[in-house]
Amino acid sequence: MKKAHLTETRFSNLELSASIIKSLKDAGFEQCTPIQDKALPIALRDRDVAGQAQTGTGKTAAFLLATFQRLLNDESEKIKNPRALILAPTRELAIQIHKDALTLGKHLDFKLALIYGGTDYQKQLDKIKGNVDIIIGTPGRIIDFYKQAAFTLDSIQVAVLDEADRMFDLGFIKDIRYLLRRMPPPDKRLNLLFSATLSYKVTELAYEHMNNPVLVKIESEDVTSKAIKQFAFCPANDQKIPLLLGLLRDHHPVRSIVFVNTKRCAELLDDYLQANGYKVAMLSGD
Repeated sequence: MKKAHLTETRFSNLELSASIIKSLKDAGFEQCTPIQDKALPIALRDRDVAGQAQTGTGKTAAFLLATFQRLLNDESEKIKNPRALILAPTRELAIQIHKDALTLGKHLDFKLALIYGGTDYQKQLDKIKGNVDIIIGTPGRIIDFYKQAAFTLDSIQVAVLDEADRMFDLGFIKDIRYLLRRMPPPDKRLNLLFSATLSYKVTELAYEHMNNPVLVKIESEDVTSKAIKQFAFCPANDQKIPLLLGLLRDHHPVRSIVFVNTKRCAELLDDYLQANGYKVAMLSGD
C-alpha cells in the first residue's frame, strides 16, 4: 500500500488480538487505509457496517480482521458448524479473499474452507465436513452444500457480503437472502457489507438483513490519467468489429488492450484481428 493512501491510525492502536497484530506485521501492514480506519473501530465494537469502497482500498482486510476478532472474542464452546460466512460474487474474488485470509490469519487457528463452482466438488465437500470455522465462497455452491446438510448456519456469528452491487448485477440476491434467512437473527451476529456503490437496492438489502448498520463511505479518487482521452461509442452488435478495426487503423496504437465479457467473444475477436494482420494474445479464464 502506498503511504499516500494510508491514515495515521495504526493497527496496534485498535482492539485487535496480539496474534492478529503479529500476522499484520509479518505481512508488512502497520497503518490503516481510510476504509479500515473508518470501518474497523465500528465493527470491533460489534456494530454492523455497510461500507462503500472500491476494489484496492483495503476493504477485504477490514472485514477479515473484524471477522477474526469477533470469533476470537466468542470461543465459549466448541462449535462444529461454521461460525462465519463470507460471500463473494465471483470465484476469482473468493479465491483472493481466501488468500488474504490465510495471510492475515497466519497466527490464528481458524480452519478456512474455499467454496465455489467449476472445480472439484467432492474435495470441497470433504473440506466443509471437516468442521471449518469460516466459509469463503460464492452463493450457488454454498447453497448446494447447505441443502445436502453438509453444514448448518445455526452457529453463524459473522456474515459478510463483499461487492454487494455485483451480487445484484449477477442475479445472486435471491441466493443471498436464502442464506441470510437461515442464520441467527441480525442482532445475534455481526453483519458486514461492502459495495462499490451504496445504491438504493444495496442500502435496502442492508437495512433488511442487518442490525441498524452504520454507513461508511470512502469517495473514490480520480485515478484516470489526464493524458488519456476517453471516447464512448454505442454501435450495434454487427458493427462492433468493423468499428474496432477502423479505430485500430486510424490510431495505429503500438500496444492495446481490448476487454470483452465472454471467453467465446474473446476467441472470435482473436480470429478477426489475426485475420486482419494484427499480432494478438488472448487471455481468458476457464
